[in-house]
Parts: sequence; structure tokens; C-alpha cells
Amino acid sequence: MRLKRLFLGVMLVAGITGAGAANVAPEGIFASISLKVPGNDAKQYSLALQKTQDGMYSCRASEKLPLDITRLVVDKGDKQRITVTLKALENVYFNYGEQIKTGYKHSDCQFYMPGFWYRRNLRSPKEAPSFHTSDSWLVREDRLSTPLTAAFNPVSGKSMSIIRIDKFDKEALATHKEGEVILSGETSIGYTGFCNVDGMTVLAYGFPYKEAPKTYIRKLTLAPAVEAFQLLRKGDSISMTWELSERSAADFSECVQRTWEYCYDTNRPKPVDTPYTVERMKEVMSNFFVESYVNNTLTHYYSGVELETATCANTDVAEVGFVGRTLLNAFNALEYGKQQKRQDLVDNANRIFDTYLQNGFSPAGFFNEVVHYSRGFKETKHSIRRQSEGVYAILNYLNYERQQKRKHSEWEKRIKDMLDSFLKLQNEDGSFPRKFKDDFSIVDASGGSTPSATLPLVMASKYFKDKRYLASAKRTVGYLEKELISKADYFSSTLDANCEDKEASLYAATAAYYLALVTKGEERAHYAELAKKAAYFALSWYYTWDVPFAGGQMLGDIGLKTRGWGNVSVENNHIDVFVFEFADVLHWLSKEYNEQRFSDFAEVISTSMRQLLPYEGHMCGIAKVGYYPEVVQHTNWDYGRNGKGYYNNIFAPGWTVASLWELFTPGRAERFLLKK
Repeated sequence: MRLKRLFLGVMLVAGITGAGAANVAPEGIFASISLKVPGNDAKQYSLALQKTQDGMYSCRASEKLPLDITRLVVDKGDKQRITVTLKALENVYFNYGEQIKTGYKHSDCQFYMPGFWYRRNLRSPKEAPSFHTSDSWLVREDRLSTPLTAAFNPVSGKSMSIIRIDKFDKEALATHKEGEVILSGETSIGYTGFCNVDGMTVLAYGFPYKEAPKTYIRKLTLAPAVEAFQLLRKGDSISMTWELSERSAADFSECVQRTWEYCYDTNRPKPVDTPYTVERMKEVMSNFFVESYVNNTLTHYYSGVELETATCANTDVAEVGFVGRTLLNAFNALEYGKQQKRQDLVDNANRIFDTYLQNGFSPAGFFNEVVHYSRGFKETKHSIRRQSEGVYAILNYLNYERQQKRKHSEWEKRIKDMLDSFLKLQNEDGSFPRKFKDDFSIVDASGGSTPSATLPLVMASKYFKDKRYLASAKRTVGYLEKELISKADYFSSTLDANCEDKEASLYAATAAYYLALVTKGEERAHYAELAKKAAYFALSWYYTWDVPFAGGQMLGDIGLKTRGWGNVSVENNHIDVFVFEFADVLHWLSKEYNEQRFSDFAEVISTSMRQLLPYEGHMCGIAKVGYYPEVVQHTNWDYGRNGKGYYNNIFAPGWTVASLWELFTPGRAERFLLKK
């Protein structure tokens, strides 16, 4: 009931003054504090703001409280800095909160919580946070790539945001994950969100964390609300600071761009100081190519799917793309083996290519994407994403071999036949179905995975000198422009979720980048603009701050800094190292638009993603050297096991090694597409 009262609390009329400014008068604030006596239900008190001097307010309840609360408001140009200080007169367990009325009609608004909430999350199912379940949400800050909530009103072209600005250096374990929870110590994590109050949007925020109307604890599992209480001892004080700002935006895309720039400029994430050079990263990760190699099956492969972190023992699963990335790993191992004169890597990689050429295809000529050898199972449903990732890897292999004066006519025929099948699959609007069968029947018509096909189509147009493939690639980006980029609706690129996700925007940005590389003049400029617009959405998933961990949570104990890591999707609320060529896109955009933030943040990503490199004496909770971890659980969410500060017990290092390898091998696309 208390949480319900918070959502429905009556607010006074807001006074928002100044175009482009965010100066909310005291009448526009609803402040409250909940106090809990252990063993009893908490009690919520509404607070009245009484001005004591310019910018300083005393927050008072209708009855005497065991603490003093002051609120300092400082105007900083078009922003308002809010600092709330609590001083305990007695030992007290508290949860403080505020709501600020935006003046926006709730039914008009779209919402943005970076790396977690886009517009109304209506691509996500009702089992995940979305408007399907509620039009008001409060979430703990460590779910978000920046602890910020923005409400965008397309009617007025205004966006108001609230961001937490504090030192995030503490976290506390809690014995329960729902209801009223007393923390075992101090935390730095508060909450943020938005609420519908009498048809108007309010921004809500406070400390310590709470989540309502539900908390999201694992994939497609909503649980009852949670509210945390922290002890403040008699005589002690605590302060929390937020910044309120309002900006103009023509549409939701511009809202995301301007807000990301603001988040970046506010947090100023710096590269992470790690001792691991690119050479060291590759040297250690190359052990994955050695120990994961399986050679007693029809197709040889690197076992990189469904492994246990506790053993990293090889499994029977051979997967071409998505999480396995066997063929891309084979190319990386081949190229690296040649460079380092490691014949074992070269020989194993060549055997993978040779055995896939002989035994790796379906009757219709598509890759057998996923094969479980010991179970005798082949996945008969194909995906445009895995097929495309397989073709991408083979074209890199063929181009490398051509440079070494070696020709593979059988492979070339296989790839051309598959690309011709791609042309048959492509829809009138330029999209590709997400999943299909050998007979070209459609299993999943969603077009969210379309940009994965753009990359090999552009590459094939160059390699085979076939304009049909380039024309097809341009049609894919025509679809992306119309249905994803212009609508700011990046969805369902990953294969294990139906929701807003990072990979759709990342692939869209990369697809447009590929076309910009091979076109000229106005056409090139158009593709560059599309790449930039999609890149801001991809960037929005990457952390600009360091989430705190509690003592005893492994990731915190080994010192993980989360800045530069990306959240995955609304459904899969963990961070990972999915980047592949995105850093190249950022560096290219940085030069194209003279935007230093892009290249600077690419360096943050590059350095931060080196931190969990497993080697002897620094195994990071992984059983084998070089098997880079995958499901990195950084908030109150788990994929099935272990929770915040740990990994899920099952992981897929096949794709993590492939992603980092591409990150540390810059310029591949430009060398492939621009070299004469």
C-alpha cells in the first residue's frame, strides 16, 4: 500500500520556468521519507519544503521526525543541482524520495532510461518491464548504463531528465529481494524512474533503491516490489545529489543523442588502467583456439557454446554464428597463427574450413547453423543472422587466402549459391525474415535481424564484383532507415529475445557504415548520417559509470569497472563484451563528424573490456585460460544462477573471444572494402 501511495501521491502544481531551462519551483516537488523500525511496517511521511534562505529549504513532516532534512537547490545555467542532506537525531532506517512534475501529459510521453528503457518498451513482453504491465516504473540505478531517467514529449519537443551525481563506491548485501528490506550495510545505489500522476508525467528518484510496481529478477520473471532501508546512526549525516535538466529535441532519436552527450559529458568516463596490451590479450585468448578445438566430428569446430564456467569442458555443440562464431574464430586463429608462426593454430583452422566445406551445409545449401553431435540433432530452422555471420567469416577467409595467392573455388561457389538464396529470401521492403527453413518457408518474419545480412552482401559485391549484392545491401539499409532508424525502434536482432536490444542498433550502425565505405557523394553522406543516428542508440547501452559491488561479490572483489561495458537487452539485463566492429564505426564517425566523444569512448570500451582476462593467478572465476566470460551479472538480476557480482554457470566464450578479437584487430572492413 505504501508503494501504491507513492505512485498516486497528490502533487501540487509545478512551476517550470524558462524555455530550455529546468527550474522547478518548490510547489512542483513532492518529497517524502519512509522510516522503518525493524520488525514493523515502514511509515511514509510527506514533506513540506520551507525556504530558509535563497536556494535552501528545510523539509518538514506534519509530526516531529528523528532526523533533520535539508534541500539545497543551485541553478547551473539551464540545469538545477539538487542536494538533499539527512542528519539523524536518533538511529533511523530510511528511504528518501522525490517526484518532480514535468508538465507533460503522460499519454504523450516516451521514456528513456539508458540501457534499459526505450520509448515504452512495447517490443518487450509483459513478463519484462514494459508498458504492457504498468505505465509507471521505478528501478534501481545499477540497471542503467547511466543513472538517469528522461521523459520526452514529442508534442512540445521537450525532454526533461534527472541524473544522479554522487560518488558510487558502496554496495550492501540484502537478505531479501522483495518487500521492505533492511540493508546489511551502506550502499550508493538509489532509484530512478517515471510515474503517471493524474494523467501527468512525474520524474521520480530517491535513495536507497526501490523498484515498483515490480522488480525484474531474471529472464522474463517479474517479482513483487522492493524497497530498501539504510541505517543512519545518531549524529551521522548523508547527502545525495541529483541534476535536473530540460532540452529540446525534434524526435526520440535526437532525445537519445542529446541525452547521451549530456550523460557522457557529466560522467566523463576515462579509459580503464589495465596492464593488458592488445598483444597480451590475443596471446592469452589464443588458448581458447587450442583447448576448445574438437576434431572427432564431421565438422571440426571450437567448442564455445553451453560450457560450464566451473570446468570449461568441451560440449557437443558446433555453432556457426551468434554465440558460437566457430568460423570467425577459425579465421582469427588462421591469421594469428600465420603471424605468430604457430602451425598448430593454422592447421586446426584449415581443418575447420575444410570439414565445413564438405559437411557443413543443409540440402538447400545453407549452413548447418547448430549441430548437437552426441544427440544427433541439427537445427532445421535457419536464421539470417547466423547465416550472415558465417558468410562474413568465410569472405574474410577467402579474401585473406586470395592475398596469399591461394584460391578456393568450391568455397566461392558455395558462398555465391548461398548469397543467391539470400536474394530470394529478401522481401520487397528490403528486409530479411529472422528465421526460415530450407524450403524458404518463413518461421519468423520479423525484420530486426536484417542488418546482419548487409555486411556480407557489401563484402560479396566487392569480392565477386557483383552489383546485385550491393543493390541488395542498399535495399536492406532502405528498410533499416524506414522501419528502425527513422522510428528509433531497434528490436529483435538477438536470437534469444523479443525486445529492444543493443545488437539491433549496433548492427544497424555497422551496416550503414559498410555502405558509406563503398559509396560516394550525397549517397555516402546519407549512409554516414544513418550510421551516426543508429550509433547513438548503440552507445546508449554502454555504461558511462562504475557500478558498485558489495564485499563478497566476486566482480567487485577483483575490481571490475563497468564503464565501457554494454547492457544486452530489456530481457537480458546483464553486461557483456559485444562490440565486434563497433569501435571501428565509432573511430570512423569521429573523423567524419569531428566528434571526439566517439573515439574517446571507443578507447574506454577497448580498455575496460580487457579487465576479466583469465590467466594463471588471475582466473576471474573461469576454469580455463583465455576463455573470456560472457554473462556478467552486474545488478539484481540473474540468468538462472548466482546473481549480482557473478556469472551465470553456463556461458558461451565462442562469441566473446571473437568479439574481443575483432575489437583488437581494427580496420578490417576498410582493408577489405577499400583496398585496391
